[in-house]
Amino acid sequence: MKTVTIRRTNEQIPVGKIICIGRNYIEHAKEMQADIPDKPVIFLKPPSAIIYDGEDIIIPKISNEMHHEVELVVVIGKGGKNILASDADSHILGYAVGLDMTLRDVQAEAKKKGLPWTVAKGFDTSAPISEVLLKDEIPEPHNLNLVCRVNGTVRQQSNTDKMIFSVHKLIEYISSIITLERGDLIYTGTPEGVSQVNNGDTIEAELVGYIKITNNVKSETK
Repeated sequence: MKTVTIRRTNEQIPVGKIICIGRNYIEHAKEMQADIPDKPVIFLKPPSAIIYDGEDIIIPKISNEMHHEVELVVVIGKGGKNILASDADSHILGYAVGLDMTLRDVQAEAKKKGLPWTVAKGFDTSAPISEVLLKDEIPEPHNLNLVCRVNGTVRQQSNTDKMIFSVHKLIEYISSIITLERGDLIYTGTPEGVSQVNNGDTIEAELVGYIKITNNVKSETK
């Protein structure tokens, strides 16, 4: 079973569902030539997709185009159904930085055929994540600088104040459909600047001033 680790205490929390949000930054929706959503776009990754700082991201043989997507991750501490945005903070354990690795060619083919994104988003090693910062270490989750570097060059740089749907609104919406449980993760969407990574690249994902992860990219052995 995959877990996430609380940085301050080293407590390990078993991971339940990984709930991901698509198109939660206007400029990213534009670069994907997608409509700006009027409600959150939700998809899932399996917990088996998780890897940690220092572990390798593997490009599967089925893809020739894998992209990075840096994201703020919310870790649920108290479960609930139909949680109001005004009460959402009491359900949050903490925050992490993560990468939503995406097989863009596989996703594009699925979109063209009207099929789900599961293969493009849920493959092994597609969900790198940092240790968890308890929420009292993050005074304002909607004013965090996100950066993704590839081989030392900045590819993505934005602030969570540009999210279309706030953390609390996401929890309200998701919990109206899917019961949230302790250990669930919410990947809150990526800003613009997503791009391809290749065998041998090094990716850094950072919540600036708080925490970062570094992962190397390897191609699956043919």
